[in-house]
Amino acid sequence: MAKILLVDDEPSILSVLSVLLKAEGYEVVPVDGGKKAVELIKSTPFDLMISDIRMRPIDGMALLKLAREQQPSMSVLMVTGYGSVETAVEALKDGAFDYITKPFRVDELLITVQRALEYNKALTENVHLKAELVSRYRFENIIAESPAMRNVCEMIERVAPTDATVLIYGESGTGKELVAKAIHAYSNRKAKNFLPLNCAALPEALLESELFGHVKGAFTGASSDKEGLFEVANGGTILLDEISSMPLNIQAKLLRVLQDKEIRRVGGNSSIAVDVRVLAATNSRLETLIEKGAFREDLYYRLSVIPLEIKPLRERAEDILPFIYHFLRRELGTEKKELPTIDPDVIQILEHYSWPGNVRELENAIKHAFTFAKDNLIKVDCLPAKIIANVQANEIPIHRDDMRGKSLKAFLRIKEKEYLSFILKNSDGDKQKAAKSLKISLATLYRKLPEPKE
Repeated sequence: MAKILLVDDEPSILSVLSVLLKAEGYEVVPVDGGKKAVELIKSTPFDLMISDIRMRPIDGMALLKLAREQQPSMSVLMVTGYGSVETAVEALKDGAFDYITKPFRVDELLITVQRALEYNKALTENVHLKAELVSRYRFENIIAESPAMRNVCEMIERVAPTDATVLIYGESGTGKELVAKAIHAYSNRKAKNFLPLNCAALPEALLESELFGHVKGAFTGASSDKEGLFEVANGGTILLDEISSMPLNIQAKLLRVLQDKEIRRVGGNSSIAVDVRVLAATNSRLETLIEKGAFREDLYYRLSVIPLEIKPLRERAEDILPFIYHFLRRELGTEKKELPTIDPDVIQILEHYSWPGNVRELENAIKHAFTFAKDNLIKVDCLPAKIIANVQANEIPIHRDDMRGKSLKAFLRIKEKEYLSFILKNSDGDKQKAAKSLKISLATLYRKLPEPKE
């Protein structure tokens, strides 16, 4: 139900308009004069204000100005006599939706009110839609339940508005390109190109041409001039993925680009000015490569102005369950179906699995499970064989049917033994190491461990 603020200093007009608008199903708040309306505009949201122009001591034009400041999404209709049409036109210039002249026809009044409310609704929905689209574009697929990922998102918001180079560390499958896209989306360069390039995917000659372009005849097959990514991305952002694989010769040229903001095409003689933000990503520690002579130290310092590390999935278990449901919703797409029910054993397995392939492996596992689910239920046997084999090797403690019906004390004792065995196995049988990991004494660990079978 639309809420309308009705302002006039003539009681008869207030009464008539209130009756008409309430009969149409609107919620109407009638106010005698502009002075009382000021407090309501400041304190109460409305969808529409209908105000007379000529009032004292506060007229309709003053209320219009206040409304634009306090409630910019609220539509405003001005009521005026024939002699004040010029003032009404001024009101339109100041942001009023329309004006109504006295004496007014009821049908015209109601149509104008309806149009104003429809405009207000469309405007509000458009603002919300834009905000939702921006939000989805900027942080789409970034699950940030864990402290580690919340820290990554905070860093994105802080570094994105700058032009600083960012070096993104992370194992394969952790989402380095996704984070780079988010940095671009939050930056002042978001209207320009974002171009990713995998430095490990091209041989040296092609990589140089891809980055800096070439002139006609620069090498065999160069039949015309070609712009490189730095030219195409001018004003935008380039992501150099797997930067650790970049040959030393091209590293030197990239360093000059970062220093001079100029590129020279392969085979060319002239320099071309470029304005590009460079982001780099790697799953290798560049410091180690520097020690081996495989990466330039001066380039490293140019790239790592802001280092940003994405932790592997095994170190942020809080993100696993949200990821599971995120991927399931993606599998459903636009289908209006309920999400599959997930057996508790499946969740426990997925939360304890080590995920060497990180988020990418989890996504594939959920696709597999979704494909083989029956009766909209995902059970353990729906999971990929690799994960099931991991469970069968007793690397992951799972819920067991024989726990059902146990007392709480017995249940907790069983779960405690399973967890102790799990920690001990991951400590390679070293009881002292396991006790330290559990933050208990070695004597307490021995007391809690299952009795050895004879």
